[in-house]
Amino acid sequence: MTEAPTAAPANLEPSATHLTIEPSILYFGTPVVLLSTENADGTANLAPTSSAWALGRTVVLGLGAAGQSAGNLTERPDLVVNLPDPALWRAVERLAPLTGRAPVPAHKADRFRYEPAKFAAAGLTPVPAELVRPPRVAECPLQLEARAVRVRPAADGSFVVVEADVLRVHAAADVVVPGTDHVDPARWQPLIYNFRHYFGLGAELGHTFRSETPR
Repeated sequence: MTEAPTAAPANLEPSATHLTIEPSILYFGTPVVLLSTENADGTANLAPTSSAWALGRTVVLGLGAAGQSAGNLTERPDLVVNLPDPALWRAVERLAPLTGRAPVPAHKADRFRYEPAKFAAAGLTPVPAELVRPPRVAECPLQLEARAVRVRPAADGSFVVVEADVLRVHAAADVVVPGTDHVDPARWQPLIYNFRHYFGLGAELGHTFRSETPR
């Protein structure tokens, strides 16, 4: 979708309306995902990430190369992409300082701790998936069962890029347009990670001409 740029005020040069900055992060506002994967011993790992996007039936994830999720998906491709709503932000934050990797990777050792029981630590409920081995998160309104078809290192090696095919979608009844397969965008709200702060959505502004959601 291409939009016309916003014009600078007439009395200002374009360069005067922007600052050149060097932010330490570029989390400019993306949905939070809780990623369920399978550990080598058959238990579940649950990890939050905000580097996820979807196109068609493919979900692409960016995961730290030294993390448990990346290691799990390299060996065992099943996963569940669980999408929390804004009400679950505290559960997400309880997961944030935890890692399923033991020993804790050196770059995380000062701020993270090892926790094998991630669901319990977050106060979330595992429920069986239907087509993959890791569990779904019962509290998440949207749950995407998927299988990784490609896991590859990024150019600098610090993270991996995961391409996963979505096999089955589970949606809470109250976010589905009755009698259809459409998620109701007026009812469903993702939890947004915006420069390391949590947000929900504001009021609807409009919809694209490609929207198929019944009105």
